[in-house]
Amino acid sequence: MRTSISIAAAFLLLSGAHAQTPTDEASEAALTDMTEECTNYNYAPVVNAASSFPTLWTPVSSVPTTDPGYAKFIAMNASIPNIAPKGTLGVPDNTINTYPSSDPDCWWTESQCTTPKTAGVNPDIASVPEPRTLGYGFDDGPNCSHNAFYDYLESKNQKATLYYIGSSVMIWPLQAQRAVADGHEICVRECLFSDIYLGLYGTLASDDTWSHRSMTAFNNEQAFGELWYTMQAIKLVTGVTPTCWRPPLGDVDDRIRYIAQQLGLETIIWKYDTFDWQANDAAITPPVTPQDVQNNYNTFINDATSGDFNTIGAIVLTHELNNFTMQTAIDNYEKLVAAFDHIMPVGVALNKTTPYVETNYTQSNFEEYVAARAGGSNSTSGSSGSSATGSNSGSPSGTGSKAQTTGTGSSAGVTIRASGLTLVLALVGALFIAQ
Repeated sequence: MRTSISIAAAFLLLSGAHAQTPTDEASEAALTDMTEECTNYNYAPVVNAASSFPTLWTPVSSVPTTDPGYAKFIAMNASIPNIAPKGTLGVPDNTINTYPSSDPDCWWTESQCTTPKTAGVNPDIASVPEPRTLGYGFDDGPNCSHNAFYDYLESKNQKATLYYIGSSVMIWPLQAQRAVADGHEICVRECLFSDIYLGLYGTLASDDTWSHRSMTAFNNEQAFGELWYTMQAIKLVTGVTPTCWRPPLGDVDDRIRYIAQQLGLETIIWKYDTFDWQANDAAITPPVTPQDVQNNYNTFINDATSGDFNTIGAIVLTHELNNFTMQTAIDNYEKLVAAFDHIMPVGVALNKTTPYVETNYTQSNFEEYVAARAGGSNSTSGSSGSSATGSNSGSPSGTGSKAQTTGTGSSAGVTIRASGLTLVLALVGALFIAQ
């Protein structure tokens, strides 16, 4: 039997498991020991707002009529494209087996379609316009033990687009705040409560299957809720509201694109996948090895070196998901630098100088970013962080790797410590699995 637990209860139970170490973003960012980084803590704004969010670890089944988002949903509902959900509560059905080859819904999962068939729906962003430019980013953060990785990016004066899961933001708010403090661009990674729950349960219960919560398998209200509550979580913790998102597994069609668009979110997809999220996952058949992932990196880098991106830039799928994915990103960073003329956040490559709803925060455009990197600095400005204050108060998702893996060293001279996901799983296992 599976049980659910409220956000407030989760924090109260978890906070007693270890000494409370970080008190703010700066003190958390200064931690260098994985156990300390992944020590659970209470963050007052999250605990105080718990009743405004769905129960942790469960998909959003509906939006309460008392929630401010409900009126937004009702206002858009009648105009949402009339496309049937391809499953129930985020679990896909067999639609893909009978789906028309004409692809009337522009369903990425079926055809990698990025140009909508429905009038008024904006196309996906699958590449960046600047030649020989990499739109650099990582999915499925914040990982509680990402300091070594973020320190490495900072040492290289490198900014990235970070696609954050709402649940992870709520659990590791100070880690999420570091992204804004370091000048990275934050986007929504959806799946506030659904994929992370499946990931935890699958790992803890040794489940041999992996069932993603696919956006096209939600009804209109549920899909709205998954995005809405993730946006609210990021706003609560970091003080900024994203204007971009990435669907788990790329599962998006014109109905979901439209819902996201009405929430002010641009859909960012990819054309290249390192498959780093599949490495060492026993549920993947045939198995994906670390060498397979490296081969995928090598192919992508060779394509860049061979001139495939001489007229238009690229976006590649990589992850902050666990120790292996972060370490592999470090190991390949200098190779990417050698292969591309420019590496930058997706929004910067799109000349999107106001990345959030809040207009007091700006980031560089393409030319400014290139000039700043040449001069040894990058420019972001604005205020961020939760308006409330808290004290002492990695999760798997989206693409769904179950197991935390261990890095094998770094050619870049940096070694990521063992990630805190295993520690977190051990702590929450007793909370979310009832015998």
